[in-house]
Amino acid sequence: MSANTPHKGRDEYSTSYQAGQDNVQFLGLDVHNLVFGISAAIIFAFVIGSIAFPGDAKDLLMSARGWSINNFDWFFMIAGNFFVLFCLALIFLPMGKIRLGGTEAKPEHSTITWFAMLFAAGMGIGLMFWSVAEPVAYYTGWYGTPLNVEANTPAAEKLAMGATMFHWGLHPWAIYGVVALALAFFAYNKGLPLTIRSAFYPLFGERVWGVLGHFVDILAVIATIFGLATSLGFGAQQATSGLHFLFGIPNTLMTQIIVIAVVTGVAIFSVARGLDGGVKLLSNINMLIAALLAVFILVVGHTGAIFGAIGTFFLGYVENIIPLSNWVGREDQTFYHGWTVFYWAWWISWSPFVGMFIARVSRGRTVREFIIAVLLVPTLVSLVWMAIFGGSAIEQVENGVGALANGISDASLAMFQMFEQLPLTSLISFVGIVLVLVFFVTSSDSGSLVIDGITAGGKTDAPMAQRVFWAVLEGIIAVALLIGGGAEALTAIQAAAITIGLPFTLLMLVMCISLWKGLQSDLKFVR
Repeated sequence: MSANTPHKGRDEYSTSYQAGQDNVQFLGLDVHNLVFGISAAIIFAFVIGSIAFPGDAKDLLMSARGWSINNFDWFFMIAGNFFVLFCLALIFLPMGKIRLGGTEAKPEHSTITWFAMLFAAGMGIGLMFWSVAEPVAYYTGWYGTPLNVEANTPAAEKLAMGATMFHWGLHPWAIYGVVALALAFFAYNKGLPLTIRSAFYPLFGERVWGVLGHFVDILAVIATIFGLATSLGFGAQQATSGLHFLFGIPNTLMTQIIVIAVVTGVAIFSVARGLDGGVKLLSNINMLIAALLAVFILVVGHTGAIFGAIGTFFLGYVENIIPLSNWVGREDQTFYHGWTVFYWAWWISWSPFVGMFIARVSRGRTVREFIIAVLLVPTLVSLVWMAIFGGSAIEQVENGVGALANGISDASLAMFQMFEQLPLTSLISFVGIVLVLVFFVTSSDSGSLVIDGITAGGKTDAPMAQRVFWAVLEGIIAVALLIGGGAEALTAIQAAAITIGLPFTLLMLVMCISLWKGLQSDLKFVR
C-alpha cells in the first residue's frame, strides 16, 4: 500500500488529487513543476548572492534573523510551550489509540531501528557538537548565563545542566513531533500525498493543491536545503578541526572540501540504496557507535561523578523548565535571545525535514506510541548523553584540568579537548570524528529523501537519480559557499533558514488545529 492510499474502513477526504498529479518529467527527474522550479530559483539566487557578496549577504540576513528573534521572541516561546502541551495531551486523550495506517497496520521497522532513524535524523550531530561545549559555556558564562546566575558556582553548574536539557529535551522533539504526526496521519489515515501541504487539508480543502500549498512546500524545501547545506559546511569545519587536533592534518579549505566530498559520496551511496538498504543501515551503525562511545567514557571516566551528573541534569531540568520557558521580564537577554530563541527558530526551520522523515518511517504506530517514542525517549537518551559528556567536561573545568579549564576558545574543539584528559585519547577522538561524519551522512541522505518527496508532489517512489540529485546538490552548495564566502556565506544562509522559522511557526500552530480536527474524525474507529 502506498503512502497516499487510505486504509480500508476509514474515512478519507473527498479529493481527486493524487501524488505527483502536477509533475513533469525531464532529464530523468519526476518533479512538481512549480515547487521544484521556484524552490530551485530561490535557492540558487540566495547561494549566488551569498557567494558574490558574502559580507553584505551576512549583514542583511543576520539583520533579518535578529529582527525575527528580538521582536518575536514571545511568539517563539509561546509556540514552543504550546507544542509540548499539545503532544503531552495526545498521550493521555482517547485519540492516542488511533493507529497510523488503520487498525490493521503493522510497523514497517523494529522499534530499535525506528528510534535509531528518527534520532539520527533529528539531532544526533548536534549532540556530538554541543554536548561538551554548551554546558561548559553556560557554567563559565562564555556567552551569557541562564537566568543571570553567577558563573562558576554550584548554582551555575545545576542551571547549566538544566538549560542544556531545556534546549535538547521536550521542546525541540515536540516541534518535530507535531509536524511528523500531522504528515503521517494525513498520508496513512486520510490518503493524502506525503507532503507538507496535506496537513492543512481539513482547514483549506482543495485550495491546498493551489497557490497556498505551493507556498508551504516551497518554504519547507528552502528551509531544509539551507539547513542541510550550512550544517554540512559547518560540520566539515568541525571535522577538520578534529583531524588537525588529533593528527596534525592542515585545517585548510581543501581539507574541508575533501570532507564534504566524502560525506556526500557516502550519502549518495546511501540514498541510492533506498530507505532500508541505506538510511536504516547507517542509522543503526550510528547508534551502535554512539552507545559504545558513551559506555566507554562512563567506564574510564569518573563514573561516580557522571552518575551524579545524571541526577543533576534531571533535577536542573525539572526545577528550571518553567522559568526557562517564561518570556516575560527576562533579564538574561544575551542568553535568552542568543541561545533559547535562536534554538527554537532553528528547530522549527528543521521541522519540515525531520518531521517528514519521521512520518515516512512511522506507519503502523499508534499516536500514543508515536508521541512517547518521539518526545519522551529521545529526551531521556539526551539526558544520559549530556550527563556523560557535559558532566565530564564540567568536572574538568571545576578541577582546573585541561584546556577546557581556560574556557571555550573554539566550540568545535571542546569535545576533543575533553577527550584529551581520558585514557586512549587518540582512539576515542578518532571514533568521535567518525561518529560526527556518519551523523552528517544520515542527515544528508534522509534530507535528500525528504526534499525529493516534497518536490515530487508527495510521491515516495520517485526515480533514484532524483534522490541522488539532491544529495549532490547539498554538497555542491556547501562547497560553493565555503569557496565563495567561507564562514560568512555559511552564516548568511543559516540566518536565512532561521528567519524562515518565523512564518513556519505560524503554519505549525495552524497545523495543530488541522491535526486535531483530523484526529477527531477518526475517534469513532478507536477500539
